[in-house]
Amino acid sequence: NQSTSVNSSTSSPKIVRNSAFNLGSEVNLTCSNKTWNEMMFVTWTITLKNKHCSIGYSNEGRSDDLCKDGKSLRNTSSAQSYLHISNFSNNDVGVYNCESVYTGGNDNYRIHPNGISFFAVAVGPHISAWLEFKDNKMVAVCKAERGKPAANISWSHTGYSSTVEPGLDGFFTVESRLELLEGMDKENLSCAIRHPYWKEEKILWPKKQFKGQAFAEWIA
Repeated sequence: NQSTSVNSSTSSPKIVRNSAFNLGSEVNLTCSNKTWNEMMFVTWTITLKNKHCSIGYSNEGRSDDLCKDGKSLRNTSSAQSYLHISNFSNNDVGVYNCESVYTGGNDNYRIHPNGISFFAVAVGPHISAWLEFKDNKMVAVCKAERGKPAANISWSHTGYSSTVEPGLDGFFTVESRLELLEGMDKENLSCAIRHPYWKEEKILWPKKQFKGQAFAEWIA
């Protein structure tokens, strides 16, 4: 009979925050940079909305899948283990804890965004931009509505201000306003909107708004 002890002084707890994934995307979660030649076992303990389950594998060839929902343990070409989610959905939102034990120590991971111990589902916002008059001043407005998480807005000119309005359903609306001073270049005025749902930022050029109708020209 063999017994294996792990020196707790060599354990290295790690936390990954602000993880956001698009609905329907493939997600690969890495627990350790150790290869299978170095590892004894890896175990993912997962708490979802409706269940608590685990997936594990040992270097002796034993595997356990108590989740049975399509998640799987795989190896990269360099023999590093990762948890694979083929089609990320709202049912996969939860707390993902991983422990990998190797000769001489172990790695512990908890993956969550924003310090609340849950995966975030990224939802792209509806975007628009326009010009309006307020208090006899022309103001450029750039808006990103009902996104998750909140979008980030910046302008090609300085002096803008942004507000974030959280909704009760977890979505965010961001509005950024820029007062156009005399002599400011309005022809090349643009705002840039960044969001985890998109691979690249969206650029908008505001046009004049009439009677509440907003027009925007944008490049994906």
